[in-house]
Amino acid sequence: MAIALLIITGTAVVIFGNTYRYAQREVSIPVGAGQLSGVLITPRDGRPRGLVVMVHGDAAVEATMDGLYGPWFEGAADSGWATLSWSKPGVGGSDGDWLRQSMADRAAEVSAVLDWARSRPELPTGRVVLWGASQAGWVLPKVVAARSDLDGVVAVGTAINWLRQGRYHLEAGLADDDAGPAERAAAITDSERTVALLERGASHEEYRAATADPDPMPPARWGFVGRNFRSDATADLSAAAKRGIPWSLMIGDHDRNVDVAETERVYRTILGSQVTPRRFAAAHSMARPVMEDSAPVGFATGVVWPRALLAPQVIEHYRATLDALP
Repeated sequence: MAIALLIITGTAVVIFGNTYRYAQREVSIPVGAGQLSGVLITPRDGRPRGLVVMVHGDAAVEATMDGLYGPWFEGAADSGWATLSWSKPGVGGSDGDWLRQSMADRAAEVSAVLDWARSRPELPTGRVVLWGASQAGWVLPKVVAARSDLDGVVAVGTAINWLRQGRYHLEAGLADDDAGPAERAAAITDSERTVALLERGASHEEYRAATADPDPMPPARWGFVGRNFRSDATADLSAAAKRGIPWSLMIGDHDRNVDVAETERVYRTILGSQVTPRRFAAAHSMARPVMEDSAPVGFATGVVWPRALLAPQVIEHYRATLDALP
């Protein structure tokens, strides 16, 4: 696969291209009354020995994450694995609306995709691994607990509790901004007011009238948060532990979105020897911290050398994890 950008400056024309070691084709996945638009990534040489199924984090994510999944696709292909990924409902060519989903809906969607994949004889479903990032932490355990046909999980920057994760993210942002005591107190008060509104099922109009947030949630987002803010992975992880499959937990030491210390502690307590945590000098997305700290640096790197977006050893570890599966 090649990602190219044409830049014209005066009389100079510069093309930056990035060719990955895999083949990519579009697929259409029937789910319920609609279709999901996806991509199937395969190694260029030989039949894949297994299938990685991608479970996205938050936001309107397209199947390739606008090309940013390229290094992950390549790492799997180098290990001899295919990857299946799809655009969230309402994104790209996918039917539906991801903002109307609960975490249980998301898990049911993943399970439906797995059923479809197993119905396709051309897909390498003899071994299946789930890869999930961030918000997928509330989806992966539900899927694993409900199925007996999975061989492993790669969890990237996943959280345990929705509200605690939100508070951690808020306080990390305030620290980054060097917020003073008054600013910090006001932000926390507003956050607690919002949680109280969610708890009593307040309307979006009530929320807008009460919040001091300069960038308030729009109605669809308010509805999405209202459906999901009670999410906690603990019980689902306990049910998933009964499956006895290996989990690889990838942690960024510079994660300002998720309290990764809590995630590692809970995973170790519940999954025991089934989980292998690994820490990286990375931000929440497993990117080098500078990529999230500076949008221009991240953009330029994504254009010129997208493999360098991710922190050192991230993809090497991912490939080794897949290599180690029987």
